[in-house]
Amino acid sequence: MKPHELTLVHIGTIIEEESLTLGQLCRACDTHADWVISLVEEGIIEPAGKDSHGWRFSSIHLLRVRSALRLQRDLGVNLAGIGLALDLMAELDLLRTQLNARRYVLEKKA
Repeated sequence: MKPHELTLVHIGTIIEEESLTLGQLCRACDTHADWVISLVEEGIIEPAGKDSHGWRFSSIHLLRVRSALRLQRDLGVNLAGIGLALDLMAELDLLRTQLNARRYVLEKKA
């Protein structure tokens, strides 16, 4: 897969009201706590709470961790690259949403 062909696909039900502990997030993503802690230290995810024992993660964190795992596994991207790639993909999604909204408004006016 070429980098310009990278598309994130999320499958499952996300319940925004629920928050996950570090252990629950690790089980949901099938990864080790040390790796998730590295993501926090790198600023890729920012959980609520003061220390790893009290951290709480949202559904957005779950999606970012799963995406980060795929970037590392499939493309061999390091942590700094993962942060950059996730931020760029989020910005691209935002821009696409804005573009689609403008197109919708223009179509309604026509």
